[in-house]
Amino acid sequence: MFRFQGEIGYRGMKPRRDWIADWVSNNDDLVRSMPIYVGGLSLLAVLFNRTLSGIAPVADASSSQSRADLLTLGLAVTNILNGLVWLSIRPKSISVVNPNGVECQRIASHLPDFVISELLWAWNSLSDVTCCRSLVVVYDGKCILQTGFAAASLSNGSDAVAVDTNKLIEGSLYQGVLKSASQSYLANLSLYPGKSELPFLPSNTQAVILQPLGDKGIAIIGGDTIRGFTSSDQAWITLIGEKLDATLAKVI
Repeated sequence: MFRFQGEIGYRGMKPRRDWIADWVSNNDDLVRSMPIYVGGLSLLAVLFNRTLSGIAPVADASSSQSRADLLTLGLAVTNILNGLVWLSIRPKSISVVNPNGVECQRIASHLPDFVISELLWAWNSLSDVTCCRSLVVVYDGKCILQTGFAAASLSNGSDAVAVDTNKLIEGSLYQGVLKSASQSYLANLSLYPGKSELPFLPSNTQAVILQPLGDKGIAIIGGDTIRGFTSSDQAWITLIGEKLDATLAKVI
């Protein structure tokens, strides 16, 4: 039923990373401290300006220059206080986890090469630019793709747990996604009772996206980070789902 694929691939368009967001994320302390630097420089600039201008250091309410300086000082102090607040309040650190499972790549043997190429393109795109570490595609009642990390079999630790499509289709997660015909994002999988319906994913999968493929299937994307899929990732996955559905509907 399945065959392993190592050579067929697809080099297609991939989503762009948000380099600004990545830079901010990687330089969190610097970004949080920037209001302090800006406020401090503003204070120094005001004092330097008054010194060069020969204005008395005591504020004079009748002087327009003094009123402007007071306003600038207020804004500078506000910046400094804002920076201190940013440094004191930090979100809970969320780290990437290594999936507890085995790597596998199972593809239905009856699929044409161009369909396999597109399935692998979807996998490569998602794994390259998102936190995706597992991908399962079920279409027309059959599992046609299981790739990435999967839960290890209890009988043989080196084998991946196969997808039981009958149980999956009967479950509330699958039925809910098909009924709503819209993407479902489980940002913190451990908080959802429906996690038990996905035994083929690594036990420590952090987040899951359930993407409907028309009304005949679903793509299950497992991630290694809590809330790791951004809004742009979700939009991209929706487009991938539509593309896969259009391709699969031609041959299945």
